[in-house]
Amino acid sequence: MSLGVKERGETLATLRYIQVQIMEMLARWVPTTPEMEVKLVFGTHIWDVAQHADALGKRVHELRMPLQHSLRPVEAYMEVLAKLSAAQETGQRVAGMYGGVLPCLANRYRQYLDRTDPLMDAPTVRILDRILHDHPRMLHESEELYSQVPHVLPNPVWVGELREMESAIDDFVQHPPVAKSTQGIA
Repeated sequence: MSLGVKERGETLATLRYIQVQIMEMLARWVPTTPEMEVKLVFGTHIWDVAQHADALGKRVHELRMPLQHSLRPVEAYMEVLAKLSAAQETGQRVAGMYGGVLPCLANRYRQYLDRTDPLMDAPTVRILDRILHDHPRMLHESEELYSQVPHVLPNPVWVGELREMESAIDDFVQHPPVAKSTQGIA
C-alpha cells in the first residue's frame, strides 16, 4: 500500500525533526569533546546533517505542510535521542551516534522507501537516496577515529542498548489528531 500525501508529509517532518536534533546534539558535543580529531568529524557531520534536514524541510513544504516544518517523534524515540544526548564520554558519543542511532535511522529511511511509490514520491526518493549515500561515508569517517584516537573505544553494550530501544519502536511518527469538522453542527 502506497503512502498518502499526509502520511508522507508527517513522516518526513518527523525525520526532519530527528535530523535537526542530531545536528544540534553534534554541535553541543563539539566544545565538550576534548579530542580534536573527533571535533573535526563532528563538525563535518553537522554540515551533512544540516543539509539533510534542509532537504527534508523543503520536501515537507511540497507535501502541503509549512516550509521546514518538523514533527516531534513518539515519546519512545525521544527517549533514544535523550539517552544519546546525555552521553558524556567521547567513546559513548561516537559509538552511540555512528553505531546506534545513524544506522537505525538509515533503516527507517529504507522502510519508507519500501512503502512509498517511487514515481509519485520521486523527489523524496531522491532526497533519501542522497542521505543514504552520505551515511556510509559518515560511518567510515567515524570508524577511522578508533585508529586515530585509540583511547576512544567502541562500546558494544552501549550501542546495543540504543539499538534495542530504537528497534522496539514500531511507528516513530506521532500522527497529529485529525480536526473534526464543525460544519453542519447546530
